[in-house]
Order: sequence, then structure tokens, then C-alpha cells
Amino acid sequence: MSRILHRSLRKDPLLAVSGRGLMVQGAEGPPVIDASGGAAVACIGHGDPRVVRAITEQAEKLAYAHTVFFTCEAAEELAELLVGHEPGGLSHAYFVSSGSEAMEAALKLARQYFLEIGQPQRSRFIARRQSYHGNTLGALGLGGNMARREPYEPLLATCFSHVSPCFAYHGQKQGESDADYVARLAAELDAEFQRLGPQTVAAFVAETIVGATAGCVTALPGYFPAMREVCDRHGALLILDEVMSGMGRSGTLHAWEQEGIAPDIQAIAKGLGGGYQPIGGILMQGKIVKALAEGSGAFKHGHTYQAHPVACAAALAVQRIIRADNLLENVRAMAARLEAALQERFGNHAHVGDIRGRGLFWALEFVEDRASRRSFDPDRKVNEVVKDAAMAAGVMIYPMGGTIDGKLGDHVIVAPAYTATAPEIDRIVERLGQAVDQVLR
Repeated sequence: MSRILHRSLRKDPLLAVSGRGLMVQGAEGPPVIDASGGAAVACIGHGDPRVVRAITEQAEKLAYAHTVFFTCEAAEELAELLVGHEPGGLSHAYFVSSGSEAMEAALKLARQYFLEIGQPQRSRFIARRQSYHGNTLGALGLGGNMARREPYEPLLATCFSHVSPCFAYHGQKQGESDADYVARLAAELDAEFQRLGPQTVAAFVAETIVGATAGCVTALPGYFPAMREVCDRHGALLILDEVMSGMGRSGTLHAWEQEGIAPDIQAIAKGLGGGYQPIGGILMQGKIVKALAEGSGAFKHGHTYQAHPVACAAALAVQRIIRADNLLENVRAMAARLEAALQERFGNHAHVGDIRGRGLFWALEFVEDRASRRSFDPDRKVNEVVKDAAMAAGVMIYPMGGTIDGKLGDHVIVAPAYTATAPEIDRIVERLGQAVDQVLR
């Protein structure tokens, strides 16, 4: 019996013993292809000796230093690499240990910014339904993952409200043009500002590409510029959560680079350190740092393990590998192959309603009936059954239920490492196809 409180108390998980590239070896059976990077984390694959060496060298030199007393070379170099050229005006970084911590820091930074500039009434945050921003209480209250929120609803803050996501497959009306749908969503966001009082809203928060909760949902062209315009009109910040979709996953280092806008604050995590160490962070516009510097002179927030030297050294090595090995170019090339393979294999499948995504971040949404887009009965747990069948076929994919509203809908995510090769992409789709056919004949 395991003494760990695992995700499921019905059965213990498999024991992983090693990993190399896209392959993960369990204690029993043949190795499996990690086609989802765990949860879109292992972006350069498993066991890269360059990262292992960087971790070892940093641990031997300096394992830990509290940021009240010291900064460290690894953190300074990582920040310089990420924002030294001020992409989109993002000029400073703040490193934590997870995506949830990053989103908590983003909320606090936004709140403090408005305190510093003399607008203390701004304490409300607008996010989107069917979003996910983390599992700590602040991030959970901000997010729109109804299934994860429900048990803790009495504990969640009331400063958060939610509007509709840009989810064309389920939200766009029949005959409605893309432009009209975007305009309707912009009007809905503006109406929520008006309902709350525009002067009370600190920020609108969104995943640039919706991750696990709804399954790789990309926004329609013009959506983010329209949301940016609403925020600017009312003096609020735009916070983009790229914990899952950022750091190269979409084919550009930042997913917002393909949307025609830049955020005021951006959260990053999974692809930052590639799973070699727990690390997350926020990147922020210079105007925010300037306000704090000219005001109180400090960010009133902190963690024991923020800017951890070993974690930052691992992330620095991962980011250098992405650049040195031209992995973003490979992401774009393999993205085209993955999209084509998924469309060819599942485009006419009776129970695959939608194939969506960008870069190496794709999802299949399963339906009982394609014409009506009717979901399977949630009790069937189709996404979990497909996951189990895929594991048996030798491929790991990331499952989730409640795609539509927290209860209805099933999808699985395919998010292989940026190092994936054409034969590996083909094997992933082939084995996934076997699993889907087995479950949904």
C-alpha cells in the first residue's frame, strides 16, 4: 500500500522508472510514448544530459539562497534571456515554483499596481467560463473550471466574475460570422465591466489558448485585439495565462505573438523548465514596475522558494536548448504534420466532433452524435477510458471531462515534446487511433 495521497484512492498509479526523449519506461511492460508531455510540460523530452548537467553544477555551487538576502546568477540570466529584449514591452520577470503560484502573483501584482497609481477601488477581476488558472484558492476562484471549483465554492473570493469564452465549436451561432461572434463577445465583456462598474475592474484574464479545461481552444482572429480594446477603454489590465500554451508550445515562444497584441502581465510555467524542476513565473510591462518603483518601492508578495537557483538553472538550460536546437522551427514543422495526420485519421470519425489546436497542442473532442454535437453521458467517462486504452496501446495522452460546462463533454490532448520527429508523430496518431477505435467503435 502506498503512503502517498495519490490522485485516485481506488488504485495506485503505475510506477515510472526512467525516461529518454519521448519515451517513458514503467516498472512493468514496454516503454510508452509520452505524447502529451505529461500535462504539456516535458517540452524538450526526458533525460536531456545538458539540463541534468546544469542542475548538477548549480546544486554543487549554490543550492538555495533566500531572496531577502541574495539574488543568483541563474535567475538573473534567465530573466535577461526572457525579457532582456523587452518582447511586447514586457521588461521584468518574477519566478515562482508553479503555474498556480504564477497566477496568484499576477493577481497580486495587478492589485498593487492600481494601489500604487491611486486607484484603490480596482479590486475586481473578470475571467472566462471553461478556463483554468490554477488550483490554489485565488487562482481557482479566478478560473472557470466548474468541476474543480464546486467543492471549494464557499472558500472562494467574490471578487471574480466570468464571461463566455471564445469557443466557436460550441458558442458560435449558426450563420453567425466570425466577426459578429467576436463583436458579441466584446459586447459581453463590456457589459460585465458596466455591471461591475468600470472603475472597479483591475483586469481581464484569459488563457491565450485554452488548455486542459476545454481542450486546446484557440481564439478566432480579432478576438484578443477586441478584448484588449475593451480593457484599454476602461483602464484595466490584460493578463494572459500561458502556463500551458506558452514558451514555444504554439509555435512561437509566446502564444500572444500570433494574436496581434501583448499582455500587461503574462503567466508562464510548464514549458519554462520542461519538467526538470518545478518553476513558473510572470512577465510584466515596464509601466507596472515603474509604478511600484516610484511608489512603495517593493512588490508586497513573496515565497520561500521564489527564484530558486536550481530551478532557474534548469529553466535557463531548457530555454537555451530551445534556441540552440531551433526547436520552435521544429514545432511549426511537426505541427503541420500532426494537424494533417489528426485530420486524416479522425476527420470523418463518427465520434470525433472537433479537432482543434495550434503548434504541438491539439485536442480531439468526442461526441455521441456529430450532427447535433451531443456529448456522451458523463458517467461513461469516455475521456478516461480512451486514456487507458491509449496507455495499453503504448501512448500517453492527456484526458479531461466537462469540456462544455464542467459536466458534459470529453476530450483528450496531444502535446508532444518540441523535439518530436515525423516518425514519432505518425506513431502517436496511429496508436491513438487504435485506442479511439477500440473504445468508440
